Amino acid sequence: MHTQQQLLTSLHIEATGVPIYVQLREQVLAAMGAGLLTAGDQMPTMRQVAVALRVDLNTVRHAYDDLEKLGAVRLERGRGTFVADPPEPAHPDAQAEAAEKLARQVLAKAKSAGVAPNLLLERIAALAATKEDLR
Repeated sequence: MHTQQQLLTSLHIEATGVPIYVQLREQVLAAMGAGLLTAGDQMPTMRQVAVALRVDLNTVRHAYDDLEKLGAVRLERGRGTFVADPPEPAHPDAQAEAAEKLARQVLAKAKSAGVAPNLLLERIAALAATKEDLR
């Protein structure tokens, strides 16, 4: 319950032109990356998020559905939404292909945010060195 409250208080909506469901999805993924949410943690209900942020329930449902499609969460009927266990490591060829795709997406996002690729590379290397679970 403590983790749910932490997540609810950390979520926010900005008037950036980015759809609200995308902002929610990205903030939940960031919370997972930061270790605020770990495998097995129960997520706040969609209704709790909608009320806390004063947004439509369908907007939150869209974000949760995207998170489920990404494999980041699992929905259990009658129980709630939980942070999913990390997937098993893929075949090296599949990992290389996924890494290429992800790298291109991150670079595009960094460029649109005005972040230099070399600075991003340094930060990723530093984070990878301090987080053992990022192997």
